[in-house]
Amino acid sequence: MAHPTANGKTPRNNVNGKRLMAKAAERERGFTYIAVLLAVAISGALLATGSVVWSQQAQRERERELLLIGKEFRRAIGLYYERTPGAVKRYPEKLDDLLRDDRYLSMQRYLRRIYRDPITGKTEWGLVQASTGGIMGVYSLSNDRPVKTGGFDETDKELDGKTRYSDWHYIYTAALPIGAQPSRSPTSLNKQR
Repeated sequence: MAHPTANGKTPRNNVNGKRLMAKAAERERGFTYIAVLLAVAISGALLATGSVVWSQQAQRERERELLLIGKEFRRAIGLYYERTPGAVKRYPEKLDDLLRDDRYLSMQRYLRRIYRDPITGKTEWGLVQASTGGIMGVYSLSNDRPVKTGGFDETDKELDGKTRYSDWHYIYTAALPIGAQPSRSPTSLNKQR
């Protein structure tokens, strides 16, 4: 605060100086506020970008898991088919047949459990029906779009260009004997376990 002079008045230059300092301090607070807002906006943008990258990475991981599980189902269906006793081969009638095959004196297992679909989170699968009866393949019931649409390994080449997870069919196709004609194409059922 300014000190009064002998005549009792406060010098003007002192009051003006304080006003100038107060205005400068207000301007500094305004710049600080803008800087804080800018920092928050940049942080938000970085977090949003990181969230998208993390989400896409998580989806890629679920896709890798779906590919592995699909191959397990294909392998199990193939074992069930190839190990059919007698001359006429059969596909399993239901997925539970892969858990417990009672066609032998001792029980056979081709899967330990019916796997959960990593995309839907459920143990329900779409089933591909063989023309001769039974299940020759499975697929996810999700209609979501995959991140991966190409570059599959040799066993999954038929998945190239597929635009929905429900198009990713894991089918066991038995080798045809020499001279045999292939049967009509498999039909997809929206049947679940």
